[in-house]
Amino acid sequence: MEARCRFCGTTLSDKMVDLGKTPMANSYVRREKANAGESFFPLCAYVCHECLLVQLEEFNTSEEMFSEYLYRSSFSDSWLKHAKDYTVAMTSRFGITKASQVIEVASNDGYLLQFFSENGIPVLGIEPAANVAKIANDAGIPTEVSFWGVETAQELKQRGIQADLLLGNNVLAHVPDINGFVRAMKIALKPHGVLTMEFPHLMNLVELCQFDTIYHEHYSYLSFGTAERIFAAHGITVFDVEELPTHGGSLRIYGKHQEDTTKAVCDRVARLRAKEVSAGYADLAVYHRFAERAVTLKRDILEFLIRVKREGKSIVGYGAPAKATTLLNYCGVRTDFIDYTVDRSPYKQGCFVPGVQIPIHSPDRIKETKPDYLLILPWNLKHEIIDQMAEIRSWGGQFITLIPEVTIHP
Repeated sequence: MEARCRFCGTTLSDKMVDLGKTPMANSYVRREKANAGESFFPLCAYVCHECLLVQLEEFNTSEEMFSEYLYRSSFSDSWLKHAKDYTVAMTSRFGITKASQVIEVASNDGYLLQFFSENGIPVLGIEPAANVAKIANDAGIPTEVSFWGVETAQELKQRGIQADLLLGNNVLAHVPDINGFVRAMKIALKPHGVLTMEFPHLMNLVELCQFDTIYHEHYSYLSFGTAERIFAAHGITVFDVEELPTHGGSLRIYGKHQEDTTKAVCDRVARLRAKEVSAGYADLAVYHRFAERAVTLKRDILEFLIRVKREGKSIVGYGAPAKATTLLNYCGVRTDFIDYTVDRSPYKQGCFVPGVQIPIHSPDRIKETKPDYLLILPWNLKHEIIDQMAEIRSWGGQFITLIPEVTIHP
């Protein structure tokens, strides 16, 4: 059956990049199932020639991927700081008070809402993964286990719950029904409320060859122009936008009801729209060139790893993020190159990276084996990790990142 654009319904025929077949990025393999078969699915990003939404085909349902989730936002110190800074900024800019209602979609373990709650501001998290929602509820952050959509938004409205501030961080890419998701935000927002959404900026993915951020749990990859069109189609006007350094370069868009005349559209909206057009993102050519760049970087990565191993040096990884599944499987990197990786999350320790089956240990393992190189797989957190693991320099260890190019950090 032919694939169709999840926003406008156009038949998808233009490929941006084909990364072969990989397992689901977060399908970490338990030790007792290491010898069992794994399921692999095509990982091919298409670009719609009508609306320019970059997207993947859907192979697994959201319920299968997100009903139990191993990612914990609270395990990143820099992300916690980002969340706290956001709460301070929104409270000040939009006058969020104890009389306001803040709702976060895909609220994870309450990492962000806790900072509003500490100031007595009513909060509600909507989180599909029961295991992480329980952590939030146990910490006193009211969180409902539900997938965000029109039905959930209507049910909240019937209960008299609508948002003065409605937010979602790094969730827009995760929804197969992007129209239903945005339509639900329209329903859940008070007449003069504000919504903010943060998501990785497609322009950074392309310019910095971040091919590893493409994985099955990310259904969509958004430019600003495409995001603006999607929200406008459902009655929401983007009135401001910020470019952020998080996740390799993200956008935070600010939305209001189209009927709301109390908020002027900022100049930054027109400037970013023009910036994308000037860089070619309104034309298919820039998307078509990406595939060869990904292949070139893959060859550079393999040439570097082969040289290091021939020199008799040891390499271990730091982190087991979803992006590592794409990187390691696309490049064919297994334990012949990387002895193991480590992760702060106890939920991942004792498991194996999907597909390549590289074992995941506690960070304590690094001090025991004293590797020559530490490969930072969540490269978006490289500064945080280099600070945390500075001790490796005591035995001559060095840090490596592979995106956007192979780089050794002394």
